[in-house]
Amino acid sequence: MTQAADGSAPMGGAIRPAEPRDAAALADLWNGMIRDSLSTFTTDEKTQAEITALIATRADAFWLAEAAGEVLGFVTYGSFRGGPGYAATVEHSIVLSAAAQGRGLGRGLMTRAEEAAAAQGRHVMVAAISSANPGAVIFHEKLGFAQVGRMPEVGRKHGQWLDLILMQKTLTAS
Repeated sequence: MTQAADGSAPMGGAIRPAEPRDAAALADLWNGMIRDSLSTFTTDEKTQAEITALIATRADAFWLAEAAGEVLGFVTYGSFRGGPGYAATVEHSIVLSAAAQGRGLGRGLMTRAEEAAAAQGRHVMVAAISSANPGAVIFHEKLGFAQVGRMPEVGRKHGQWLDLILMQKTLTAS
């Protein structure tokens, strides 16, 4: 079981690297969020093949939380933008099921991702959050992310214009 930043273990769950065998469960979780929420602006659901490929390309940047064999959430990160000038900056995605909320699993996942990114020489982690997800803003603030920008009405989903809130956290001092 992974320890949280404060030394405690997430309640009722374990954090481990994602594996290709997890693709179906990850697709179910991710696609539920895509279909049923305004937390992401995309409407394109992920296929198991796409997730399997993502796990393969992000072997050192994709973790999940599980309890009793059930996938409750995941975190992954990748390039923020293309080009060598952005090589030290990553953007993450974190998705938690309703059952994972309030159990420390989100914090545990983020701790794992931040530690790995810093160990890989990444300097900044970015969160791009839908204005329809104020809980995500609060969650990231508690983890030390600062709001650095808001892009009004750049997303549209289910007939609604949505703002994009940009938050970031410095991972390394260099």
